[in-house]
Amino acid sequence: MHPQPLLLVLLLSLCTIGFAQVDDGNKRISPKEFAIPASPVFDVMGVTPSQINRTADIKDFKVDWSFKSWRLNPNLALQSQPIWEMFFNRKDLGKYQNASRFMRQLASLDVSMGTVQDESGDRRIGYALKANLFRQRDPLLARELYADIGERYQAEKTELDQTLKQLQQQLDSTTNILEKQAIRNTIRETEEKLFSINSRRKDEINERAKIFVAENWNASSLDIAFGRVYSYQTDSSGSLKSLRLNRNTGYSGWINGSLGISKRLLLTGLFRSSWYEEELNFLIRNNDTGEESSQLAVADNTLLTMGMNLRYGGPYFTFFVEFLYEKKGLKTPVEALSKVFDTPAGFEVVSNTVKWDVVQPNTISFGGDWRLNRSVMLNYGMRCIFDRHWTFERFIPVVSVACMMR
Repeated sequence: MHPQPLLLVLLLSLCTIGFAQVDDGNKRISPKEFAIPASPVFDVMGVTPSQINRTADIKDFKVDWSFKSWRLNPNLALQSQPIWEMFFNRKDLGKYQNASRFMRQLASLDVSMGTVQDESGDRRIGYALKANLFRQRDPLLARELYADIGERYQAEKTELDQTLKQLQQQLDSTTNILEKQAIRNTIRETEEKLFSINSRRKDEINERAKIFVAENWNASSLDIAFGRVYSYQTDSSGSLKSLRLNRNTGYSGWINGSLGISKRLLLTGLFRSSWYEEELNFLIRNNDTGEESSQLAVADNTLLTMGMNLRYGGPYFTFFVEFLYEKKGLKTPVEALSKVFDTPAGFEVVSNTVKWDVVQPNTISFGGDWRLNRSVMLNYGMRCIFDRHWTFERFIPVVSVACMMR
């Protein structure tokens, strides 16, 4: 077996084991998310298995890896929610639950930063901001689901504390050595029950959380996001050189919404607009001599992206099929050139030499995801790209791993 796949398996194992151990010691016990999709910065870069990702409200730090080959390039993204971390991430959720709707929406603002190396060897670096506008279900507002647990375990703790106090008084007052040993055994058993309250309480909450997530995994929601990506040409050592002027360098704004259908289906839609500078390479010809010379021009362009994704499954695994359509604002390179280049007198543009970065409009993808545990999600997909005449162009397999840093 090739060593790189082994490295990926090892990475998944470490995520699963390591985060499971951290989760056992976590005192902030609450369900936080229905899904663990890729970071928004990976969304705008288009390096995720599904380019129309599920909406989600991540309440922890998260790290993502994306793979388009077995070469483990540093394709890494980090995601967090700074307002949640600063103002609402407390053991007691009362501050969040009593906050206004606007403040809860503000708490959903997350920031992600990431970098990938694309197929041409360019290094892409970017960031994205995302906020939730609507949620059909918020796991942190499900007060009635856990209210009796806290009251019951608090009553048990009070009773055990009182029992320990009484046993200690009996131990101090008795002179019978046989009774002392029996009392000590009872004290030890009572202390074990007292020490296990937190773990028993957490286990019960987690069991109810599983039921809640399973029931609402495809709850409807709506997100809005903005991203900025830079794409740099690199040399053989990986050093950043000139900025690449095409669709891989620019600003993007998008709306992403999900609609739950029955208990097994989730329909997700995406509308995104990107603004960027387009590099145009072409030749001009001297009408007198016939001599041709290369030229370079830069035009402002836009890219509209829209599509639908249908998922089937449940809280632990899903399968999806999606269609994505992309369209440039300037339809042809000649049209783009006419807006930014004035042909000198005595020269003409050689029309068939005007070149730009080609965007194939039609993409059909299929794949799925597997939630290994509460903290780790494995996403996989296969992307089929077609031109405007539906001629098949290329096939791209993509795998990503998302890990919550609990």
